[in-house]
Amino acid sequence: MTDIFDVIADGTRRDILQLLLSRSTDSDAGTSVTEIVSELGVSQPTVSKHLKVLRESELVTVREDGQRRFYSLSVAPLEAVDDWLVPFLVDAYGDQAPDIDFPVAPLPDGAAHAAEVVGRAAASAKHVVASAFKRLGS
Repeated sequence: MTDIFDVIADGTRRDILQLLLSRSTDSDAGTSVTEIVSELGVSQPTVSKHLKVLRESELVTVREDGQRRFYSLSVAPLEAVDDWLVPFLVDAYGDQAPDIDFPVAPLPDGAAHAAEVVGRAAASAKHVVASAFKRLGS
């Protein structure tokens, strides 16, 4: 498998991922190659080449409908990127991390509440672990 960082290093692939993210919904039927080509203004062969890389790295899923292909974002592989980046953000900002605006639709109330609960639990666990290490080191 290609290193995820190599995959997302390419600007066109990042543009495709952002487009798929902005078009994702609960009933995501996917975005056609034609729509991606039209939105990004990139040639169809170029888009197809990048979609192949994204598909092989499991960042997108494809649904076939006759001759047409519909692509959807698969965020699970990006967890590796998140896991790698979070320690840098925590070290750099601590509890003062800046707010980041994401161009996506708001989460449904239930999902937003669940995300908030998980986030608070993670922050609490981080604090407990950091406190324990400080006590052990002191």
